[in-house]
Amino acid sequence: MLAAARPWRRTRTSTKTSVPSRLLHHQVDLVAARPRPACDAIIALHQHPPGRAKVGERARFGSIAERIRRRGLGRHRRRRSKQLLDGSKLVEAAAAAAGGQQYPAPALYVVATPIGNLADLTLRALHVLALVDAIACEDTRHSAALLRHFALAKPLLAVHEHNERAAAGAVLERLARGERVAYVSDAGTPALSDPGAELVAAARDAGYRVVPIPGASSALAALAAAGDAASTGFAFVGFLASRGGERARAIADLGGAAATQIVFEAPHRIDTLAAELAAACPERRTTLCRELTKQFENIATMPAGELPGWLAAEPNRSRGEFVVVLHALAAIESVADGNHHDAVLAPLLAALPLKQAVALAGEITGAPRNALYARALAIKPKE
Repeated sequence: MLAAARPWRRTRTSTKTSVPSRLLHHQVDLVAARPRPACDAIIALHQHPPGRAKVGERARFGSIAERIRRRGLGRHRRRRSKQLLDGSKLVEAAAAAAGGQQYPAPALYVVATPIGNLADLTLRALHVLALVDAIACEDTRHSAALLRHFALAKPLLAVHEHNERAAAGAVLERLARGERVAYVSDAGTPALSDPGAELVAAARDAGYRVVPIPGASSALAALAAAGDAASTGFAFVGFLASRGGERARAIADLGGAAATQIVFEAPHRIDTLAAELAAACPERRTTLCRELTKQFENIATMPAGELPGWLAAEPNRSRGEFVVVLHALAAIESVADGNHHDAVLAPLLAALPLKQAVALAGEITGAPRNALYARALAIKPKE
């Protein structure tokens, strides 16, 4: 009969190679973070030798279904242990790649995390998450799952849109003790349509250093995929107001803006946004990015007027998270140089709604509708 396996523990090394009890600021105790090895066998206290069971012993083994269930759980444990082991190896690789750099303390590290594909976490970001004393995060449950994948365990502080100003105090207290604190949002770069801006401002106002750790960003990924050759700059708009006059004004501004515009939208409002853009700027070249970096990533470019039909053609196209890029207006005339259309636009604006006035002016003059729309916004009397 085999004896019970001894629980795994780190073997003591000589004093020359052992990890010091007090680590320097740039060091990471990778040994302490290493999980239990996958090859460590779990041996029952009363294990029977191989062979057929005796008649009186068959009941001990339970039903076939129970044995299959236990075998499946064993595979799950081995697979889980293997994932953790791989994660700890990545942490070790990150330390080898980025550990020689400087990581000041105290400091707030603003860390970008993946927007869908876990492999998009940079080695430097992973090293910082292993190095810091605590991690402030938008959702502790979401961040805890990310850390578990890499066999990391850190104190987590909830800092989200509803408590950011108040929760910043807890982060400042840690910084006052000389600690490093990271801030991560649920996905992508913090403070871009995510919490983080107020925390960063509070840390900087208190005199602490803020260190950005760049990485995944859905806005920049969409801009890169759009191929907007006419762009000389872009405006990050983020999420629009959900309803009312504020949203209507935002749509009108989008349609007339000359620079590239980057907009976020939720799945339950993407059909509404498509219809609004089709009405406001039907000829404007638009790139719709859905589920960036995820399994069902979908990127399509077309005039804004075709967006509603494209979404309606396939129900799955309205699912997921969206980034919409309105390309720059390459042929647009400047407000200063476009005043020769004012003789047509001005009386039409006085008698008709904005969209109808622009449409009619386009038919009369033959000028690009987007250029006329931008000029109409400039000369229309403020209400």
